[in-house]
Amino acid sequence: MCVGVPSKIVKIEDSMALIDVEGAQREVSLLLLDEEVQLGDYVIVHAGFAIRKIQEEDAHENLRLMKQMFGVEDEVTQAVSSPKKRSKKTPVRKEQAHG
Repeated sequence: MCVGVPSKIVKIEDSMALIDVEGAQREVSLLLLDEEVQLGDYVIVHAGFAIRKIQEEDAHENLRLMKQMFGVEDEVTQAVSSPKKRSKKTPVRKEQAHG
């Protein structure tokens, strides 16, 4: 499942922004946004890109629901502050796949 994280813009420099999710910060690209954003605006972030501007109330509600859904308070902020590096998957041999 892919989940976009509601995030507050705290710094903008060219086409990049520093976003904050409950104290966890990281840089994201603004290149995919259709509308202009300013400091203090909230955006949905997915895969290192801000993909949509949202209202502050919606951001807080989405974060609350995400915490409830994942069952752990820190899961959302961990996803923002330390994104996992993708690892190459080990291919499954035919004899493993068929039992």
